[in-house]
Amino acid sequence: MSPVSTETYWNHNTAFHDELVADAARRGGRALDVGCGDGLLVERLSSVCQEVVGVEVDAATARRARTRLAGIDGATVSTADVLEPSVGERLGTFQTVTCVATLHHLPLEDALRALASFVTPGGRLQVIGLAARSSVWDWLLAAVGVVPSWVVSRWHGGAAETGVPVAEPRESLGQIRAAARHLLPGARVRRRRYWRYSHTWDRPGRAL
Repeated sequence: MSPVSTETYWNHNTAFHDELVADAARRGGRALDVGCGDGLLVERLSSVCQEVVGVEVDAATARRARTRLAGIDGATVSTADVLEPSVGERLGTFQTVTCVATLHHLPLEDALRALASFVTPGGRLQVIGLAARSSVWDWLLAAVGVVPSWVVSRWHGGAAETGVPVAEPRESLGQIRAAARHLLPGARVRRRRYWRYSHTWDRPGRAL
């Protein structure tokens, strides 16, 4: 395990890193960050897990992550598409699988199946995602959150633009919740701050 770099930043995605790292620390072992971007969460997870693998499909972004992680023992980045079956065979399974602001880039049901396949018995999948606004309630809650989010962003020095590929979410929170509960019984999906949602799923079985 290695200390976390001081070269960090804050935005509406990294705002959830502390809770993801604290949760992973309870299990330790191996962790996988799908859609790892520039590797900041991989770096932070390396302080509490014995091995951390980041997966990033964009080659240029993966190179940035490798630069960030250079010299950190047990932290690696793979340029790969998690929907390819060979990726799962190559990487194996993990006590913790994280996926932050990435799920909406992928076909929802296929991606949920792929993410779940990486979770070892007794392990946990943690998704922080974005959902499409599909109702008046969605838009109302989004509007209510504008001022608090602006205040917090200013407090943290502004939400940093990290230069990673972006996409608009397609599925509503209701559609995401229905898919998660259908494919991953026991999944817990809830609306969170900064226009995000969290999805937590524990694979049944004894921890390995």
